[in-house]
Amino acid sequence: MPDSDPSASALNTPETRVRPAGLLPYLLAQIVFGLLAMTICLPSMQEWGEIFSTDVTRVQLTFSAFVIAYGVSQVIYGPLSDRYGRRPVVLAGLAIALAGSLAALFAPDVEALIVGRAVQGLGCGATMVVGRSLVQDFFSGPERTRVMAFIGMTMGVCPPVATLIGGQLHVHLGWQANPALILVLGVLLFLLAMRMLPSGSHRGVGDTHWVVGMIRAYRALARLRVYLLHVAILGSSTGAFYTYLAAAPLVLRGYGVGPDGVGFHVMTATLSYVVGNFITSRMIRRLGDRRLMTIGQVITLAGVLLMVALAGWPSALAFSIPALVLGVGHGLLMPPTLSGTVGAAPALAGAAAAAAGLVQQLSGAFGGYSVGWVSTEGSLHVALLLTGFTLVGIAGQWGIMRADRRRGHNVHDA
Repeated sequence: MPDSDPSASALNTPETRVRPAGLLPYLLAQIVFGLLAMTICLPSMQEWGEIFSTDVTRVQLTFSAFVIAYGVSQVIYGPLSDRYGRRPVVLAGLAIALAGSLAALFAPDVEALIVGRAVQGLGCGATMVVGRSLVQDFFSGPERTRVMAFIGMTMGVCPPVATLIGGQLHVHLGWQANPALILVLGVLLFLLAMRMLPSGSHRGVGDTHWVVGMIRAYRALARLRVYLLHVAILGSSTGAFYTYLAAAPLVLRGYGVGPDGVGFHVMTATLSYVVGNFITSRMIRRLGDRRLMTIGQVITLAGVLLMVALAGWPSALAFSIPALVLGVGHGLLMPPTLSGTVGAAPALAGAAAAAAGLVQQLSGAFGGYSVGWVSTEGSLHVALLLTGFTLVGIAGQWGIMRADRRRGHNVHDA
């Protein structure tokens, strides 16, 4: 059957699927795999310059190359998984990630390591975008948001745990132990994907070239107002989070916090995000997506306004206490927003997750870069920057509520 522009009804008609036993733990492992591969090598970066006799700029490229490949590849994997099925795309991505891990493991110089890390990121992009698409395929309503909350908790815990494991492996076994671990875990995940994912999970292959199908998918999503509003909230929240991460070492230094203390402050904010996700997982059936999103927006706004109010207080707590409030707010806001993103067009869940993932990457990069525009002497200017991101998210929330009222939906049950 030839491809055509999907109608509104087609976009909102999900496929019925039998959920494999043990799917949720598998999905958590698949989605977090890329983040684990991204962060486990961070401790090794301190010594790669000396090991490979190179400068800091080239060492930083080992991280940047992964992140760029990881983000951009999702835009391709998403529509491909809608067209050809989730299973073949995630298996192909894992195979590429395994090849990158091998290249990194045996890299003779930093240039080869950069290439290996880029190939790793290229493959890992499939695990994230297909993982989110599978959530749409197998879960619906409050249960889908609950699964997104579990994903948020797992992703919140992963970076500090991965960094801790990576540091221990580096010290006791050498830096090669980290790509070796990713290689082993990738093989296990590949075998699990072959066992867990249905082989016939096709959305339908059209007669046109896959590039044409990809363009049509993104064009259809660009016409969906509710999807764009969810993505705006997602982007603004991610931008705010990366703004905080980029600003934290600079602002905290002004309060007398050294390198050994920055991690503690950042980790407490990350853990508050995990707490927010946990609350979401417990309250979603009672409150619904829209009400949780509204509560999350209110708490987030309270956090940034508290940071503005405490800006004159000469203590690191003036920055860190509001960040705890922000973390809880984002933990309430992100799971239902992600659920609404992939749920806006179930037939294009892969493309929807991919575009949203790219917006998150770009928004995060913009947030981190924007810190350079403001003074980090004290927390006031960073707080105002965070307020700007938050207001964008609130505007998106207002647009969704207006759209709900026009459709006559109960916003609390949505």
